[in-house]
Amino acid sequence: MRTDRWWLAPLITVVGLGGWVAYATVRVFMHDFYWVADYHYLTPFYSPCITDRCIPEAAHFGTFLPGWWIIPEAALSLPFLLLFRLTCYYYRKAYYRAFWLSPPACAVPDGHKTYRGETRFPLIFQNAHRYAFYAAGIISLVNTYDAILAFHSPEGFGFGLGNLILIANVVMLWAYTISCHSCRHIVGGRLKHFSKHPMRYRAWTFVSKLNVRHMQLAWITLGTLALTDFYIMAVSAGWFSDLRFIN
Repeated sequence: MRTDRWWLAPLITVVGLGGWVAYATVRVFMHDFYWVADYHYLTPFYSPCITDRCIPEAAHFGTFLPGWWIIPEAALSLPFLLLFRLTCYYYRKAYYRAFWLSPPACAVPDGHKTYRGETRFPLIFQNAHRYAFYAAGIISLVNTYDAILAFHSPEGFGFGLGNLILIANVVMLWAYTISCHSCRHIVGGRLKHFSKHPMRYRAWTFVSKLNVRHMQLAWITLGTLALTDFYIMAVSAGWFSDLRFIN
């Protein structure tokens, strides 16, 4: 019965998420243009680089996987990051509505005749979100390490536009990660009296403020990840040079 453009939001989600997944898939299996040796820039799509196909300087944690084409350089982190995003409460709402039409919008009939919720295979694995959050936190630490390492090039300390992009991406990733509902529950859940736990209450209040922006941060981080990867790919491929401020 709705006559407004209720289909616009699901369509935008399909185009946005579909386009990002297509770009990320191409880049992950391109196996090239992920490292800028002059400035130690490493794209987050290839971090940590752990296959024996990796450039030695980019393999900060060793290379212990074979360099088969089907294995991404960041095979250790990508599955957990994918799980973290897939099980995220906001992304579940987004792709349930956009791709599964379940339901496509408020007051619009569901695209399926039956509804079982997340109680059966495979959606029962959505309950693994908390465990994926722990892994995402560790991977964010690795990305932070990469961003810090990029300030120390072979010529010594350096600072360029690529450093700004890497740092901005890391800040946004941390904001998205700790704004997660699971993080909010871990910080302040199971407490009966906040007054007896003032430090946890402050942390819970901070995470709660970020949690309100979880949807926006989910999209912003997709943008910063794509921008960071594209910039490093362009510099590595020689399309243009990094804008340097120091060294």
